[in-house]
Amino acid sequence: MLRRTDLRESRVSSAELAALMPRATVDIHAALEAVTPLIADVREQGEAALLDQAERFDGVRPASIRVPEEAITAALEGLDPAVREGLEIAIANMRIGHEAQLPEERRTEVIPGGFVEQRWIPVRRVGLYVPGGLAVYPSSVVMNVVAAQVAGVPELAVTSPAQAEFDGLPHPTILAACALLDVTEVYAAGGAGSIAMFAYGARNSAGAVICEPVDVVTGPGNIYVAAAKRAVMGTVGIDSEAGTTEIGIIADETANPTYVALDLISQAEHDPAAASVLITESQELIGRVDAELERLVPTMKHAERIHTALTGPQSGVILTRDLAQSVEVANAYGAEHLEIQTADPQAVSREIHNAGAIFLGDHSPVPLGDYVSGSNHVLPTGGTARFASGLGVQAFLKSVQVIDYDAPALAKLAAPLRALAVAEDLPAHAAAVDARG
Repeated sequence: MLRRTDLRESRVSSAELAALMPRATVDIHAALEAVTPLIADVREQGEAALLDQAERFDGVRPASIRVPEEAITAALEGLDPAVREGLEIAIANMRIGHEAQLPEERRTEVIPGGFVEQRWIPVRRVGLYVPGGLAVYPSSVVMNVVAAQVAGVPELAVTSPAQAEFDGLPHPTILAACALLDVTEVYAAGGAGSIAMFAYGARNSAGAVICEPVDVVTGPGNIYVAAAKRAVMGTVGIDSEAGTTEIGIIADETANPTYVALDLISQAEHDPAAASVLITESQELIGRVDAELERLVPTMKHAERIHTALTGPQSGVILTRDLAQSVEVANAYGAEHLEIQTADPQAVSREIHNAGAIFLGDHSPVPLGDYVSGSNHVLPTGGTARFASGLGVQAFLKSVQVIDYDAPALAKLAAPLRALAVAEDLPAHAAAVDARG
């Protein structure tokens, strides 16, 4: 089933290797052209534009963009107890995992009497995007909100597309997750318009503010959400341009083919454009995984979607000459989720430099990270793991340096400072120090 790429005889540079990776065809420039007028409409018309866009793209016109608090409360009251328990476990584990990310403030004495202090300050207000579409993602509420809360952000707003099935409100499970996290500012808005709402704020027809601008926007979405985030970056901070989900699996002859096949399927289930890539030096494993895929895919609820994803240009199997080349390929691919199913996954993981998150061994599948592991599932896609990280508390924190020198410490550095200032033809810099001498 999986398209094969044989790299056993390949001797190419890292850049050339990256170009050989299975990738979906993504035209971000076309998406930018599509979202630019939508963003402009929200800037100019506020809630009216958001309501029009909900009617156009989601097939329903909400009564208002702001979700009433009673609807959020009612959603929690109607939540399946088993789902509630799952969300509560996810929230608790997320708090533990993200509290470990908090950086420590440090005050360092550079010279006697001269100190530099490192402080971490949360942003004031954040906008958190939760996608709708083919699936319901209360887990994305947890991933975004908990990270922001642990960082100490005082104001959080959540938005998710209006649902025709629920009278223009976001999915009730999304609202219930917000209630569990004490989030009361929730909007029924999706796509590029909602990103514009967070970036620029929005007013209703009477001119009253219904949503204030935020400082940072985070959360996964489709290519249009990613394009909108690119368009507003600079007006607000963003986490990343997270696109359609992907998995890479490094496997050797010790891997369980059923586990490998099911993990490839689990990502393909998200979206017809989802990417599932197997990287292995074992031809025997490839044959066994293919057989498992042929057996398992037809039994899945979303078999058609899975088949489309697995047979698309973004998915496939890459045959390597050995484990070392498999690692090289994985680094060139830079998977959002990278599983390592080898004899010594911990050792292999130490050679990985580009991945959103790494899952080790038979008992750490990607779905664990999607929900309850304590890690975050908002991760860099499309190879951006070369320079980007998954969502964490750092996305909501600003690093500020505090400089605190006394008179003797300043005097000790006055001469070298003066020399550098004069060398840069900035004599007033030296004068500002000399006046304190």
